[in-house]
Amino acid sequence: MMNNIPFQIINWDSIEKVEYKGDTGTAFWQTIQFAGLRIRLVEYSSDYLADHWCQKGHIVHCLDGEFVSELSTGEKIKLSKGETYVVSDNLSSHRSFSANSVKLLIVDGDFLKNT
Repeated sequence: MMNNIPFQIINWDSIEKVEYKGDTGTAFWQTIQFAGLRIRLVEYSSDYLADHWCQKGHIVHCLDGEFVSELSTGEKIKLSKGETYVVSDNLSSHRSFSANSVKLLIVDGDFLKNT
């Protein structure tokens, strides 16, 4: 269950960047965690391919660049700057690929649980 979150500013410059290696390339996450809610600023390097298929629900907004979400069905969906996708938990198996670097705002949490 989510707690009430008081008004606050997130200064992303003060949030540590954590490096995650993909099958190729690297992802850098800056994460704010609340009870039942995670907000991340994520950057993928050029030639980044996620090292796993994700079942988690997300709201993903592309801040800069573009990337492809590959679904386990074989479908490939390009998301470009200014576009957003939304999916609930367990409704798709997806992974990300970026030919060039990309910057994303990703929000996920209990509100996306598929019940």
